[in-house]
Amino acid sequence: MAHQPIEELLPKSGFSVYRLVRMAAIRALELADGKPPLIKKTSSDKLTSIALEEIYQGKLEFAEEADGKSGTPADDKSSSEKSEA
Repeated sequence: MAHQPIEELLPKSGFSVYRLVRMAAIRALELADGKPPLIKKTSSDKLTSIALEEIYQGKLEFAEEADGKSGTPADDKSSSEKSEA
């Protein structure tokens, strides 16, 4: 099982557990959709573990969008659908 120390992962997400989990989840979904891993070998085949290892190794970085929000276009779509209902 892969283990990445939270103390070393948090600075890579702006010291936000929420952002860290979000980064890993989004990247795990990308891996599930067939995007290749950014690291060569891990001790785990689990997509979330691979995503966390990529963050740990500095292969992924958190970036806010120009409007100051963080997220994906799907989030914006789902929130607009909720407001229309």
